[in-house]
Amino acid sequence: MAEPLVVVVERLPDAPAAREPTKGTPGSACFDVYAAEETDLRHGQVTLVRTGLKMQAPPGTFLEMRPRSGLSTKGVLMVNAPGTIDSDYAQEVRVPLTLLFGETYRIHAGDRIAQCRLVGEVETRFAWGTVLESPHRKGGFGSTGR
Repeated sequence: MAEPLVVVVERLPDAPAAREPTKGTPGSACFDVYAAEETDLRHGQVTLVRTGLKMQAPPGTFLEMRPRSGLSTKGVLMVNAPGTIDSDYAQEVRVPLTLLFGETYRIHAGDRIAQCRLVGEVETRFAWGTVLESPHRKGGFGSTGR
């Protein structure tokens, strides 16, 4: 079995509550990402919640940030889901959250606010050409049914 790829994680000096991402269970597809601060989310406003971490994915990969389903049931949404942390990004990872309903929602330091997974890049290029029509797909935005 191949050695696992390593994502380098650095705790920022002004974020003592920052936690390394962890898996909730051995079968979890993603790592939980934690808040490093206490803050209030307000209805209709986007708040960049600090993780207190810099994370560097290995070359040829990137980190994909995803929302947590448990927060969505409380009206808390990650507004740019999924988010991308490129391998050459070297700043603090922050999670943009908003509150869909209710007046406020309190985020505490140590709360799970997102999840992330390492994704491999595929060497890609775009080229001009003719796109072939599919006899099975017409339209979009729900064209295949509910």
